[in-house]
Amino acid sequence: MEVYLDNSATTRCFDEVAQLMHKIMCEDYGNPSSMHHKGVEAEQYLRYAKETLARILKVNEKEILFTSGGTESDNIALIGTAMANHRRGRHLITTQIEHPAILQTMSYLEDQGFEVTYLPVDHEGRISLEDLERAIRPDTILVSIMHTNNEIGSLQPLAEAGALIKKCNPRTLFHVDAVQGFGKFRIYPNKMHIDMLSVSGHKIHGPKGVGFLYIKEGSKVNPIMYGGGQQKGMRSGTENVPGIAGLAKAAEMVYENLDRDMQRMYGLRDMLIRGVSRIEDVKVNGCSGSEAAAHIVSLSVRGVRSEVLLHALEERGIYVSAGSACASNKPQTSATLKAIGVEKDLLDSTIRFSFSVFTTEEEIQYTIQALCEMIPMLRRYTRH
Repeated sequence: MEVYLDNSATTRCFDEVAQLMHKIMCEDYGNPSSMHHKGVEAEQYLRYAKETLARILKVNEKEILFTSGGTESDNIALIGTAMANHRRGRHLITTQIEHPAILQTMSYLEDQGFEVTYLPVDHEGRISLEDLERAIRPDTILVSIMHTNNEIGSLQPLAEAGALIKKCNPRTLFHVDAVQGFGKFRIYPNKMHIDMLSVSGHKIHGPKGVGFLYIKEGSKVNPIMYGGGQQKGMRSGTENVPGIAGLAKAAEMVYENLDRDMQRMYGLRDMLIRGVSRIEDVKVNGCSGSEAAAHIVSLSVRGVRSEVLLHALEERGIYVSAGSACASNKPQTSATLKAIGVEKDLLDSTIRFSFSVFTTEEEIQYTIQALCEMIPMLRRYTRH
């Protein structure tokens, strides 16, 4: 039996998405900048994608900027904002548990002379609004807070944070990395005072290598890539038409049955947590219930290294990850786990399970049975 529980790393494409992309690559393959029929045909896919994504977010079509994915979207939001507003201020705010695409970019901006405040989080991975309020200054030009943590599934109080930011400093731009939240929650930037929102296609059963950045009209953001002037000069380079069309199709499909799918996924999450709670010294990290994302479960297993457990599960056909897939091949401790106060001896004993619309109860039961059998056995072979 094969059980894929690493959907926060990437998801399987919907068949309809793959079919649409194949058609575009093999039949409607024109360059959208070309003025002949083939180019117009390609440009229509871009227009439809903008209409679809704008409708889902309840924003204006011209506020959608297509990118190569979440990392590029985050880089444009942070670097583009910093460079466009540095005369007004050089102070930025983020959290200690952001994705590396945010933390590494913030580190780069610190090297460029910007000052960054890193907000702490509680043991469930949530920021304090009081800490945020204290951190905002007259020279704060940007706040960047993720929607859903990619390792532990914690959700941030974004609507309250957005309102607070605009109350303290109306000129401060608010960016949200929604790579793990889009397609799992209904997100309305205008209601939540969000100025920029990053999204990636391959987290929602779309293709890899494509995403978008919502930029509220009037936000001062510089491009970080120059060339042929596509997308009104904000992101030069020939648009990835098959990828963009696939992204929009996937978004349309995940939001079509969102409430039903998320309710079912919360049930799978509860089932897994109840099942592993029978095992001694297994700890669930982050929030519980509706305070956490439905699709992510982080488990710390005392006495078993995450790499050992990951490969033991793989031998049973179960695929999971050790923390963030974007950093799982690097020998470094998770900043998120340290920030929420996970015990030192559990930092290297934590694995992440993440579900999708394709995940079944049978797969979760099979995974629970495997964990119940293998964890006691692996502990017996652990060196002391």
